Amino acid sequence: MFGFVAIAVIGSIGFAAYNYFSVKKRDPGTELMKEISGAIREGADTFIMHEFYVILKIAILISIALMIFVSWYTGVTFLIGATMSQLAAFLGMDIATIANVRVSNTARETKSLGSTLKVAFQGGSVMGLAVGGFALLGLGLVYLIFGKILGQTEIINLQIETNWLGISYIPFAMSVSGYALGCSIIAMFNRVGGGIYTKAADMGADLVGKTEAHIPEDDPRNPATIADNVGDNVGDVAGLGSDLLESYVGAIIASITLAAYMYLHPSIPISEQLISKLLSYPIILSSIGIISCVIGIAYLSFKKVSDKPHRELNVSMWTSAFLTVVGSGILTYFYFKDIDVSSVGFKAGAMSPWLASVLGILCGMEMGWIAEYYTSYDYKPTQSLSYASLEGTALTITEGMALGMKSTFLPVALLGFTIIFASMIAGIYGVTMAALGMLSFVSATVSIDTYGPIADNAGGICEMSKLEPEVRQITDKLDSVGNTTAAIGKGFAIGSAALAAMSLLSSYIYSQPVAQSSEEMVGGLDLILNMINPLTLTGAIVGAALPYYFSGMLIESVTKAAREMVQEVRRQFKEMPGILTGKVRPDYKTCIQISSESALRQMLLPALISVLTPIISGFIFGADFVGGLLVGTVISSIMLALYTANAGGAWDNSKKFIESGMVEGASKGTAAHQSAIIGDTVGDPLKDTVGPSLDILIKIMSVVSLITVSIFGKYNLFSLFNLFSK
Repeated sequence: MFGFVAIAVIGSIGFAAYNYFSVKKRDPGTELMKEISGAIREGADTFIMHEFYVILKIAILISIALMIFVSWYTGVTFLIGATMSQLAAFLGMDIATIANVRVSNTARETKSLGSTLKVAFQGGSVMGLAVGGFALLGLGLVYLIFGKILGQTEIINLQIETNWLGISYIPFAMSVSGYALGCSIIAMFNRVGGGIYTKAADMGADLVGKTEAHIPEDDPRNPATIADNVGDNVGDVAGLGSDLLESYVGAIIASITLAAYMYLHPSIPISEQLISKLLSYPIILSSIGIISCVIGIAYLSFKKVSDKPHRELNVSMWTSAFLTVVGSGILTYFYFKDIDVSSVGFKAGAMSPWLASVLGILCGMEMGWIAEYYTSYDYKPTQSLSYASLEGTALTITEGMALGMKSTFLPVALLGFTIIFASMIAGIYGVTMAALGMLSFVSATVSIDTYGPIADNAGGICEMSKLEPEVRQITDKLDSVGNTTAAIGKGFAIGSAALAAMSLLSSYIYSQPVAQSSEEMVGGLDLILNMINPLTLTGAIVGAALPYYFSGMLIESVTKAAREMVQEVRRQFKEMPGILTGKVRPDYKTCIQISSESALRQMLLPALISVLTPIISGFIFGADFVGGLLVGTVISSIMLALYTANAGGAWDNSKKFIESGMVEGASKGTAAHQSAIIGDTVGDPLKDTVGPSLDILIKIMSVVSLITVSIFGKYNLFSLFNLFSK
């Protein structure tokens, strides 16, 4: 196992370093381009460092609490997870602020779409490779230190341990769960904080600059334009990377934890040889996926790239996915071929977990295509939305809402069928494999998704540097493709989050009897999570409402921060009229400071809600209520996240369809264009703040519940009440 992990980690991090320095050594362009890029980089660094100090304090407190109330090793692995996630986020954002200006300059010097795409993709690949590499590095360390050196993965130690509070758990399951929680905490702050930052700046820039002052997007006269470009990096790069790293880790540890608890379940006779395989298989499968991604990314990094960016990106993705399927298939056959796997529900013999993972891969691909259909202006839904803008803002908004609502059905149905068939093939373990399969080529997915904000930033630098129109046309084309890949990435993110959360829920269900007493481990799952149970049903109802309350808080946070930005931009236009004539340079730093302070201030409460809701609910009502809470939250979040992501993406691309001159009677500056701009502005907090944050909500609640069920499953007020009522 460690050989596969070592190859994957060294290959991914080493290749990330190669691409990092390959991009960095390129010419950053003119002095003005360097100045603008430097301002973006400084703003991004300022925000991430401020956020880091906030996270550091909270992470230390959580780690200490885990050490006291659970185990010392859970607190340590939590810190390892937080460190790996933050390292990946730092590296990804750093290269994004380096690559943006070099993409602009490549377009300026070569006038080649293919050459410019190559630089943007190389920059994005650093984030993608870092996500896979650091996630596996941390897990490998946890396995090596706690699994092997401390012996937690030894069969004799796969037993229930009781701490000083009388809380029961399996040590290694708790170690990997602590690691996942560390990744989740970082993802929450990076995604929520970054989402609030970027949309506050974006909305402020659009509402005053484009709508009121009628100046182009990314115009250097707009005081908020630098803050807007900074937001692309902190939200869509650092936030995205942390988000998918968390999903990736969550899917891996869900399968490991589930296997550990299944081993102790009396109704599931698992041999010692089989449990050893089940515990290590997810790590090996993930390593194969990362190695495949290195090859797929290398293909695009070293070949001569054509002027068809969408096709080139798809080839890289498909190469990574194909190699993952083939490599993992060969591995699975030889890994399980001589073992009796029927006891864990493997209906297709040794190949059962592989088949379930392939279902997850196909599901991820299909969800990406569905998202592309509803959000790309190459297809009818977004084109129809563009034509609706001819009739005014009201129809722009209502048709966009309708599009987003309709777009939820097919992905949800697809997820449901994937869960059903994965379970039929490989039992409950198959569901975790489907989640892991969908995320097995996460490095390729993140690379393509990160390319988008780099291209967006490059376009902004071109505009602010007053480069010739044909240069801006190149970056605009890349940005348009980036919008589509971003929408696909958001669909992929919520799909993977849903499967990862369902996997964690399965682990949660199996862990409950252990948390209560080993004597109760009989009767199967029906005795644990019964939806007719008033506690479970009420938990599901509350859980279904929670994402709406959470989303409302996020939108309110964005509007508060955006209001401050709007007021500042208006102030500068009023007090310094020379800005609009180009004679006076706007005060960019004040706008960056406003976005940073507002984001850091507004993100704390939503983050605390996601962490504390399952804990408080558990200590009051117990494990059944929290189980229902998780079910309701996951189902509701999937629908809401898909709706917000697709509606927002369609509004964005419908505006770009109009700006491209494809709608007769509409062009830049017309009433239809203004309606499209308003639609885009409404969609901004939905697609870039609400949707991505819901991914985090369901995963962090699931991980927190998995860790703390061992405590509130034993100590809760409702059980105490029942005890006294007898």
